[in-house]
Amino acid sequence: MLKVLFGVMMLMSVCGSWWGVQVGLFIFSFVFLLMGGWSFGVSYVGYGLGVDYIGYVLILLSFWIMGLVMLASSKVEKEKNFCSFFSLVNLLLLLALILTFSCMDYLLFYISFESSLIPTLILILGWGYQPERIEAGVYMLFYTLFASLPLLVSLVSLYHTGGSLTMGLGCKVYECGISTWIWYFSSVLAFLVKLPMYLFHLWLPKAHVEAPVAGSMVLAGVLLKLGGYGLIRIFPLFSFVNMKFCSLWASLGVLGGGLVSILCLRQVDMKSLIAYSSVAHMGLVLCGLALFGWWGLSGAMVVMVGHGLCSSGLFCLANIAYERVGSRSLLIGKGLMNIMPSMCLWWFLLSVSNMAAPPSLNLLGEISLIMSVVKWSFLGCLGIVLLSFFSAGYTLYLYSLSQHGQYFSSVYSCCSGKVREYLTLMLHWLPLNILIVKSSVFTFFV
Repeated sequence: MLKVLFGVMMLMSVCGSWWGVQVGLFIFSFVFLLMGGWSFGVSYVGYGLGVDYIGYVLILLSFWIMGLVMLASSKVEKEKNFCSFFSLVNLLLLLALILTFSCMDYLLFYISFESSLIPTLILILGWGYQPERIEAGVYMLFYTLFASLPLLVSLVSLYHTGGSLTMGLGCKVYECGISTWIWYFSSVLAFLVKLPMYLFHLWLPKAHVEAPVAGSMVLAGVLLKLGGYGLIRIFPLFSFVNMKFCSLWASLGVLGGGLVSILCLRQVDMKSLIAYSSVAHMGLVLCGLALFGWWGLSGAMVVMVGHGLCSSGLFCLANIAYERVGSRSLLIGKGLMNIMPSMCLWWFLLSVSNMAAPPSLNLLGEISLIMSVVKWSFLGCLGIVLLSFFSAGYTLYLYSLSQHGQYFSSVYSCCSGKVREYLTLMLHWLPLNILIVKSSVFTFFV
C-alpha cells in the first residue's frame, strides 16, 4: 500500500508529461489488479493505513477512472490550458481518495475525506465552462462542510468515550437516548450529503453541469462512492441505534429514488439528467446499506462499481456531443445519429447498462438490492417497481431524444469520432460488462 502511495507521488514529479501520467495511471491500475490475488481479509501496513476488500475495489476503481479522466481531457493538453497544473490537481485528488479508502483510523479518514473536496473545487473553478461554476462550487463546498463538521464533533466524543478511533477497536454505542440519536444523525449526515440522499442532493446537479468533463467523471465515478464507503464504516459503530432508523433511510432511499427518476423525465440538459440519475441509483444503494444485511452490502458495492463506470462513460459521451454541437440541451442536440452514426452504438451500450440490462454489473447489484428490500418489507416492492420502471423510462428518453430527430441546422459537418474517444468509451464499457463473468470477485461480501 505504501508503494502505491509512493508511486502516485512519483507521478506528480512528471506531471508535465501528459502521456507519461496517463500511461503511469493505467500501469498502476493493472499492478493493483494483480495484487488482488492475495488472500487478505484486512491487510495492515502501519501508519494508520490498511486495506480490506471493500477499500481494494474502490482504490482500483479510482485508479481506472482517473486514467480515463486524463484520456478524455486531452483537449486541455491540446489547448495548453495549464495542463501540468491540471495533471497535478488530478493526482492530488487521486492521492486523497487512496488515503480515504485505506484509512484504518476514523480521524485520519475524516481528514482524507474532507481533503478530496479541495482538488474537486479547483477543477470546477479552474476548468469549468460558465460563470455559474462559482455558485456550483460554493454549493458543493458549503453542503459538504456544514454536514461534515458535526461528524468531527461526534468522532471526538467517541474517542473520549472509547479511548480509540481505530476501526474495529472503537467503542460501539449501545445506549438509545436522545443524545445518542443526535450523535448518530451527526455522524451519518455527512455521508448522506456526499452520497447524496434525496433532499440533500441539490449541490450535485449544479456541480455536474458546471464542471469540466474531468470533474463530472470523477464526481460520478469515485467521489459519490465516498458517501457509501463512509456509511459502511460508520454504521457498525451505531448498529444498535441504526436498527431504530433503518426503515427511515430505506424509505427515503426507495421513494426518493422514484421521485428523482420522475424528475429526470423533465430535464432538457444532458448532464443534469445523468446527474439526477446518479441520485436515483445512490438512493437504492442507501437502502441496501441501511438495512444492514449481506445482500444489501454486496449489492451496494456492485452497484457502486457499476454506476461509477457507467455514469462516467455517459458524462464522457455528453461532453463529446457538447464539443460538436456546442450545447448540452436535448432540444438542440437532437439527431446525433445523423452526424455521428458510429457513436450511436456507444450511446446504446452505455444507456442499456444504465438501466441495469444484462450483462452489466448494475443488473447483478440491483438484483441483490431488490432481494434485500423485499426481505425487509413487501410494501417496498411498490417503490422498487416505480424506481425500475422510471429508470428505464428516463434512460430511453435520453437515448431516443439525443439520437433521433432533426439535427441542429447549424451543424454542417463534424467528426464522427476520434480513436481516443472510442478507446475511452470502450475502457468504460468493457469492465462494466466483463466483470459479471468473473462475479466471484464480489463473493467475499456474501
